[in-house]
Order: sequence, then C-alpha cells, then structure tokens
Amino acid sequence: MIPTKMEDLINAQINAEMYSSYLYLSMSAWCSDKTWNGFAHWLRLQAQEELAHAMKFYDYLNERGGTIKLAAIAAPKADWKDIPAIFREVYAHEQKVTGMINAMMAEAIKQKDYASEIMLQWFVTEQVEEEANASEIVATLEKIGPATGGLYHLDQQLGKR
Repeated sequence: MIPTKMEDLINAQINAEMYSSYLYLSMSAWCSDKTWNGFAHWLRLQAQEELAHAMKFYDYLNERGGTIKLAAIAAPKADWKDIPAIFREVYAHEQKVTGMINAMMAEAIKQKDYASEIMLQWFVTEQVEEEANASEIVATLEKIGPATGGLYHLDQQLGKR
C-alpha cells in the first residue's frame, strides 16, 4: 500500500501533468492560428507526452492500491505576445514541474517508499531532458532575435520532431 502523503502528491501530479498537456495544447493552437505550424506540431507532441506522463502516474497509483482522485483541470491561458514568449513559458513551466517531481522524490525518501523512489527516478531523468530541450529552444530564439527568417527556419526544424 502506498503512503497517504505519496498518494496525495501523485494525485496532485496527475492533475499537474494534465494541466501541462492543456497548456501545451493551447500554445499549439495559438501557433496554428498564427501559421507557425512547426512550432504548433512540436507543442502538440509535447502535449501528448504530458498526457502520457499523467497516465504513468495514474497507472502507478492503481498498481500500488492507491485511490485516484481526479480534480478539475485549470484552463490554460490562450494568448501570447510571440513565439519566444511561449517557449520562455514552456521552460519556466518545466522548471516548476521539476520542483514538483523533486518534492515527491524527497517525500518518497522520507517515507522510505522505495517503490515510489524507483518510479520517480524515471521522472527525474525525464525532467532533465524536458528542461534541456526547452532551454535549447529559448537559447536559439534569443540568438535569432526578431529575424523572421530565423524563426521560419526553427519552425521548419521543430516541425520535423
């Protein structure tokens, strides 16, 4: 049986991952509306990945005999200034998620919940990748600056994901 505190944290993380999916899908819709189809594609795939993360937590909680308590998912914002603003927000959001994962890991260690520690290790590693990807895109956008040609090239590149 999973400790109650871990069950609560995992339920909150399921909600957070679902929100992440909604947020990235909203960003994708904004990009599509502005005909930045490569950015839209990258963000839509990211939304699907976040949904898969939520389901990984969902399945784990089920396997451990926990009670799944789904909460309302907050509506994400729907408008951004420009592409760099979107990806700065992606990076900040991934940093926030990393903090949540780290807090869960700390609690698993405190509770001596070894099964949760092992499961969470996958997410710790995943967050390193998520932050690195977002950071790289932000850095590239900073180098490009307002050059439309550079944005177009990056749009094409991210569309190949």
